[in-house]
Amino acid sequence: MTFSIVARARDPQMFGMAIASSSPAVAARCAHARAHVGAVATQNITDPSLGPRLLEALGRGVGAQAALDRVVAGTPHAAYRQLLVIGQTGPPAIHSGALALGIVASAIGGDAAAAGNLLARAEVPGTMVGAFERAGGDFAARLLEAMRAGLALGGEAGPIHSAGLLVVRDVSWPIVDLRVDWSDADPIAALASLWEIYAPQVDAYVQRALDPGRAPSFGVPGNP
Repeated sequence: MTFSIVARARDPQMFGMAIASSSPAVAARCAHARAHVGAVATQNITDPSLGPRLLEALGRGVGAQAALDRVVAGTPHAAYRQLLVIGQTGPPAIHSGALALGIVASAIGGDAAAAGNLLARAEVPGTMVGAFERAGGDFAARLLEAMRAGLALGGEAGPIHSAGLLVVRDVSWPIVDLRVDWSDADPIAALASLWEIYAPQVDAYVQRALDPGRAPSFGVPGNP
């Protein structure tokens, strides 16, 4: 049903995640991140409330595994959930409940973790983490490279229809929150195309929020 990756950048403020699913609007339910804190995916049979709970625990200085253990122990139906967590330091952590669907697999790297359910192959998450770790360039582009690698190995057992990319940095809102909520073609490719359009404007949008008087114009008719 879903495969995803959570990751942190060398910048201790920057975290992100990318996700794809056969379900519609997957990122609206499953993608969570907070600057200076971490990133979380809440997937399989999803309980979106677990994302903020995990981020709150990370924000109090609890490590990823300890945060995951506390939240899993304190929630009913944990057997249905698949959760990925990464904080500022220490290894990421993953919970795949006993009632997760289909082929369930996960992989943990130094600065990223990937997992999925109803996968085409158990090797998909490991391929995603490897692709992220080998990729150069922009952090968001590395997350997309991981998703492309997972899809190339088979991704989900069935066709995927939605995808999302979420990145936080040094402000209280996501600097990147791009979503393809439904596509009958290739939502990861569509998401990558959205990123190519948005990437050159990320810093300008942040500056418009922080210092609009010095921000660049929008470059649209009527805006000098």
